[in-house]
Amino acid sequence: MSERVPRTGPRAVLPYAAAVVLLCALPLYLEAYWLRIGLFAMAAAIGAIGLNLLSGGTGQLSLGHAFFLAVGAYGYAWLAGEPGPGLPAPLALVLAVCLAGVAGGLFSPVSGRVRGIYLGVATLALVFLGHHVMLNAEAVTGGYNGRAVAPFTLLGFSFTSADPELSVLGVPFGAEERLWYLGLALLGLAWFTARNILRGRPGRALAAVRDSEVAAAVLGVPVARYRSAAFVVSSMYAGLSGALIALAFRRIVPDYFGLTLSIDYLAMIVLGGLGSVAGAVAGAAFVTALPLVLTRYADVLPLVDEPGAGGQGVGPTEAARYLYGAAIVLVLRYAPGGLVGLVRRTPAPGRRAAPAASAPADDGAPADAASPSVRPSHPKESPS
Repeated sequence: MSERVPRTGPRAVLPYAAAVVLLCALPLYLEAYWLRIGLFAMAAAIGAIGLNLLSGGTGQLSLGHAFFLAVGAYGYAWLAGEPGPGLPAPLALVLAVCLAGVAGGLFSPVSGRVRGIYLGVATLALVFLGHHVMLNAEAVTGGYNGRAVAPFTLLGFSFTSADPELSVLGVPFGAEERLWYLGLALLGLAWFTARNILRGRPGRALAAVRDSEVAAAVLGVPVARYRSAAFVVSSMYAGLSGALIALAFRRIVPDYFGLTLSIDYLAMIVLGGLGSVAGAVAGAAFVTALPLVLTRYADVLPLVDEPGAGGQGVGPTEAARYLYGAAIVLVLRYAPGGLVGLVRRTPAPGRRAAPAASAPADDGAPADAASPSVRPSHPKESPS
């Protein structure tokens, strides 16, 4: 089998370098509202990458992603705040991610043995159980009204609008500008970690489990172990996403972490492309930003009313759900590979489109994610 090799060299790195420079420069030009949207999108992208590792990489259905987001969010808020241990913010962030991983590990025996819709129903129970705990564990969560989130500080530098005051090229850097760079660093870490997982031996093993568990077991892949490990890693990604969401909101409430949030994350990975890191980021940006953009321009958009207006139209949130619901139908019908698959099939100017099976996988997807029919032709090529 001729295995596809990702593109390397300056031409392959140049788009990523340009994207990083552009993202780093945006706080100098955008107002706080758009930076807040971008921050929410980055937090959602981290969680979507984790869910894509689970659903796109291993083929496991999870409707409980919101539960692990809540574990990360409330874990950080309690560990770094009062009441709570009041730990340093970086340590609290790491422990919150580990706490989400422990929660995923406790559930991993179920995920290692239950499959399909049954696993989806089992994870759905986590959302309702978590919501009940969040409402009643008032000492940790603050109950129905939620709790405030301690600001993030690193080596005496506070990611808030003061202490110390900061200005870059004449632009005052408040909380949104500072948190933007924190979110960008965490998203970059999550992106490259997921790419390395999918491109290495674990990614090949996960792809084998996704394509055929029987064939993977015959090739020597410990199926239950990899399914459980994927659930733990996905939970840790969700915990990191939840902690960043808590920092962005500055106050978290139980009702945010409901079933609707889990469905939103499923929409993100379906729209972006299953098994693709870049697809998870693109889908998260679309699903997260759309209702906020509609809210911003509700007064000039037809059939869309401002929140609480009570007019003849629909609210921005409902309009956004209609739009990305229709987008999901269109993607499933005309672009099963999601937004990333659609981009891959678009030929570059002056170049003919390459066959789908030979397109280079440069976004972190495993080599056989785009063509599930490809199998190792020799036992030595199999994952172990």
